[in-house]
Amino acid sequence: MGIKRHKPEEIVSKLRQVEMLCGQGMPRIDAIRQLQITEQTFYRWRKQYGGMGAGQLKELKRLQKEHDRLRRAVSDLTLDKLILSEAARGNF
Repeated sequence: MGIKRHKPEEIVSKLRQVEMLCGQGMPRIDAIRQLQITEQTFYRWRKQYGGMGAGQLKELKRLQKEHDRLRRAVSDLTLDKLILSEAARGNF
């Protein structure tokens, strides 16, 4: 069986569910188990996505896409620069 990859929206939803169950008096570890995630996963998600709303999540996704686009642009330009410098030295 493969590993399930949760979408950021699902992660924020599960974090809210855990907080809701804890607010109703359920121990945190039982709430985490009820959602069928590990304790380590919960704390990792809470560190990364804790306190985020829907608007902040959309902004995070937009920034990640822009970061990836800029990273590709820089790598393309670096490669072009290396090719041109090799050609300028006559090593072709």
